[in-house]
Amino acid sequence: MEATKNVILTQGLTKRYSGDVLALAGVDLAVPANSIYALLGPNGAGKTTTISILTTLAQPTEGTAQVAGFDVVRQPGEVRRRIGVTFQETVLDVDLTGRQALMYHGRLYGLNKTTCAKKIGELLALVELESAADRRVGTYSGGMKRRLELARGLMTEPEILFLDEPTLGLDPQNRAGIWNYIRDLKAERGMTLLMTTHYMDEAEQLADQVGIIDHGRIVAEGSPKQLVEQMGADVLRIHGQGEKTAFLDRAQALPFVENAIWANGSMNIGVDSGNKRLVEIVQIAGETGFAIDEVSVTKPSLGDVFLQVTGHQFRDE
Repeated sequence: MEATKNVILTQGLTKRYSGDVLALAGVDLAVPANSIYALLGPNGAGKTTTISILTTLAQPTEGTAQVAGFDVVRQPGEVRRRIGVTFQETVLDVDLTGRQALMYHGRLYGLNKTTCAKKIGELLALVELESAADRRVGTYSGGMKRRLELARGLMTEPEILFLDEPTLGLDPQNRAGIWNYIRDLKAERGMTLLMTTHYMDEAEQLADQVGIIDHGRIVAEGSPKQLVEQMGADVLRIHGQGEKTAFLDRAQALPFVENAIWANGSMNIGVDSGNKRLVEIVQIAGETGFAIDEVSVTKPSLGDVFLQVTGHQFRDE
């Protein structure tokens, strides 16, 4: 495929459930080949619903979606032949060995035994499970199960791999290991990956492009660097009490302020230089009747971007 071709494309993707629950509210995505796209958002934001539609497990109420050039509603079989999926919840038969789990998956997809055995050997080496291949999956740790699921998703040599919360519940060491495998899939196999996560650092470390999703809508999109740079060089985080509206209005009007927002009991002001601008910001607070209790200068992060575009702190609910 051409590097510039969008292998995942959605327009106005909407999903309503019974009881008038709006899970997706017009999601537009364009994911180029050989890239990693991260849907970043809290639980319940619409990430898993998006993956379910793109992997043909659910149908949209409105809008369209194409994966590898095929419509997910009209050509689901063609889509399934070209994708691999790992789900948020572990779906492994604990009574099978790791090797058997991979063999059954490959055979279900029509691979012969010889091909399966060859692929299983390669994939067990990739995810470092060779020594545990003939143990029951029920004896595996959480990290080992995640790695086995990743291997299973790769059995059919997919063009596109969907990863729904790939490191959910893992310790830092296992998370770092999964991150390395994900990077290798793009770099060495030319694969396209769409992953969901509610970990800020995961999106920053892995993704070429990030889409921040909240309440079923994409509220910001760009590379991690682009999104963070929009916040300014520094963020002044100010806690206090008093005339916050007047303080906010004055701060937003300053030429060196990139953005300013009041949320969850603090004023967050993106500026070109925190140390240089701190005195002037404190002075304006005093002039507008806002009493500062505490102030800090930090480098901006995707968490600050999320706060800016949604008006609330990143939540996990």
